[in-house]
Amino acid sequence: MGTTVWGEGEAYEPYIGRWSRQVALECVRRLDVAPGGDWRDIGCGTGAVTQAILDVAGPERVVGADPSDGYVRYARRHVTDSRARFVRGDATRLPFPDGLASVAVSGLVLNFVPVPERAVAEMARIVHPGGTVAAYLWDYTRGGVELIRSFWDAAVSLDADSRELDEALRFPLCAPGPLAELLRSAWLTDVEVDEINIPTRFRGFDDYWAPFLGGQGPAPAYLASLPPKGQDALRERLRADLPTGADGSIALTARAWNGRGRRPTR
Repeated sequence: MGTTVWGEGEAYEPYIGRWSRQVALECVRRLDVAPGGDWRDIGCGTGAVTQAILDVAGPERVVGADPSDGYVRYARRHVTDSRARFVRGDATRLPFPDGLASVAVSGLVLNFVPVPERAVAEMARIVHPGGTVAAYLWDYTRGGVELIRSFWDAAVSLDADSRELDEALRFPLCAPGPLAELLRSAWLTDVEVDEINIPTRFRGFDDYWAPFLGGQGPAPAYLASLPPKGQDALRERLRADLPTGADGSIALTARAWNGRGRRPTR
């Protein structure tokens, strides 16, 4: 069956990027950090979090790090503010010195990191005492991302074996309790987790379906693994099941769990 593939911004943007940008803006707003800080965007992908920081936080500098050459290239092309730069970097071995950053943020990444505890420990290491560490994840475990939940419900109805690829089973970290525990594992204080809800409205079925053809992420990778007849059957099952308005639009919602804490001052 398909594998998880993340690495090309052109395919990611129409699939999840257009929605993740809305979540990034709200996450940064809720941090309420004083202007002028030195930020790090961990697992920066297409640069959505970096752009949100630039738009609403008034930073002195933002450095994004991602292990994918494709994402780093995409971010460099699309985020051109002189305060931002992007580097190759693994979340579990960040290429930054100890204790200099004001804030380290990770958006929609930690559930894909093999040892997320190490990534959060690295984020805590690079911020100064009293600095902020934040992370948000899609609500896969409770079905809060309806565009993806609908896909897997349809897939499992046609192919029971696809259940093992469902993010709801694969990513137990994507829930408020486990996310809070993860942040506390790095000895962060004042840990809080809340939710961010956004509308995900599609103009029509093709606007919903086409991004799944890009191969980015577990659901699109699974779709790519199917023979043409299997893809056709899944498409038509979704077309029948999705809530469609009189104008052909499809109105869904997406929820993210949004966590933050501070590095102790002593």
